[in-house]
Amino acid sequence: MAADGSHRGQGAEHSACLLISCPDGPGIVAAVSGFLFAQGANIVTSDQYSTDPEHGTFFMRLTFYLPALEQTRGGFEAAFGALAERFQMRWRISYASERRRVALMASREDHCLMDLLWRARRGELAMDVACVISNHELARSEVEALGVRFVHIPVLEGERAAAEERALAELAGVELVVLARYMQILSSEFLARVGCPVINIHHSFLPAFAGAEPYRQAYERGVKLIGATAHYVTEQLDEGPIIEQDVQRVGHRFTVTELARGGRDLERMVLARAVARELEDRVIAHAGRTIVF
Repeated sequence: MAADGSHRGQGAEHSACLLISCPDGPGIVAAVSGFLFAQGANIVTSDQYSTDPEHGTFFMRLTFYLPALEQTRGGFEAAFGALAERFQMRWRISYASERRRVALMASREDHCLMDLLWRARRGELAMDVACVISNHELARSEVEALGVRFVHIPVLEGERAAAEERALAELAGVELVVLARYMQILSSEFLARVGCPVINIHHSFLPAFAGAEPYRQAYERGVKLIGATAHYVTEQLDEGPIIEQDVQRVGHRFTVTELARGGRDLERMVLARAVARELEDRVIAHAGRTIVF
């Protein structure tokens, strides 16, 4: 078990993470901890949050260590399912020994793409990169040099639906899609069919400085903060539940180039943190926002 509460560290084959949301009320923590004790599990970390102690929604993230976990998965899940029904829980369990298959999508800019690939190669992100999909060929050589499959799917005018069909075929079996500066709008049909969470990254000037050259617009308006936002993708463009954000103070001495460079650095860090939180099962989306443990 990793020191930071991730269940994907030492002893991963015996470790798991449980995410729970349900109507709040007395006895939930006692019931869950009592169940794990009866199963012979050792609770390693436990985090809880309630929107309101009376009639609110309760959230819980719990990691545990169970030596017999590999042999008892089916029985464990069935028994916990009965407990979950009693408390009207929505829940999911992830096993530390199973790495998620992730697809990355990018366009011309490669700073977020290459940063994620580098972190995955170094073991900083517990994921297996299934492929990189891009509507441009620019990053092919760098991606393939890292041993990752590169798929070029151009998005031509009037052929967006066909391009999305090709992308969906490539994404079959993928458990997370990360838009690492993929500059195409995904349709509601694509999002409904992809079958997994989709995370996006963008500068935090929206909606004030939309469109081309946002950093020049920011420069001309004399902004004092630049930032980046990572969020889940929904049908509402750039309005999905926010996972991670960060900012940097800037001043009148910053040029447009320096603002853009700082923005790229923020985008890399914010996206990497958001992906890590998703892979470590720290995020629960609820009512248009996120609970991030």
